[in-house]
Amino acid sequence: MPFILRVIFLCSLIVSPCASYCLAAPVVLFDEGHAQQFLTGKSGDLDLSELAALYQEQGVVVSSSVEALSKDSLAAVDVLVISGPFRPLGGAEIEAVVEFVNAGGGLAVLLHIASPVGDLLQRLDVDHTNGTLRETRDVIGDNPQNFKVTSLKEHPLTAGLESFSIYGAWALRGTAPHSVIVAETGEKSWVDLDRDKKFSSNDAVQRFGVMVAGELGEGRYVVVGDDAIFQNRFFDKANRQLAVNLVDWLSQR
Repeated sequence: MPFILRVIFLCSLIVSPCASYCLAAPVVLFDEGHAQQFLTGKSGDLDLSELAALYQEQGVVVSSSVEALSKDSLAAVDVLVISGPFRPLGGAEIEAVVEFVNAGGGLAVLLHIASPVGDLLQRLDVDHTNGTLRETRDVIGDNPQNFKVTSLKEHPLTAGLESFSIYGAWALRGTAPHSVIVAETGEKSWVDLDRDKKFSSNDAVQRFGVMVAGELGEGRYVVVGDDAIFQNRFFDKANRQLAVNLVDWLSQR
């Protein structure tokens, strides 16, 4: 083989792995167009700048958008994160998101209040309670709404984890076979159904799901009953591992 051809061939072996890696880097889009208060571009205690930095360290391309969700806006995206919206998604946006997942995209929905994504969750066959959870074990501080989740099912999302921390969560459950609970509370956790801020016979006591995952069409989705788990103040080692697992599983890499 002539020398110049050998050089070109060797250079192609050196360059192509990097090129393949760059091409394969997942693109994660953070929706910030629904009155979200906690953002990737801000570094306050409750913002998501450390999550964005972690993803970038993992070779993930991170972007955010205040535009309406649509087929065009999601065309070059691998994973869509909808974290803590205060304004509901419109009907056309929901259709675009469901189509995105069906076509192979990954979706993460993290709840601050449940109502803005209620219609989207119905399309994913995920139901939620009308109140936040209180736990009786592994409570963080003196607040029963803050606790460690230790009941984890075997799943790529829980790989390498013994627990992760929650800071005010809605209970979740799947309503179809493709939507399963992968993390849940202890059996004596409760929901304040009558909203009197104390336990009574009117309240529900049982195990409750706090993270639901499923596959829809060619894609995947995760719903977490709390949007605080990836905020800067609460982004501990376990929650960081959960964040890495989440983007790896949703991007199918």
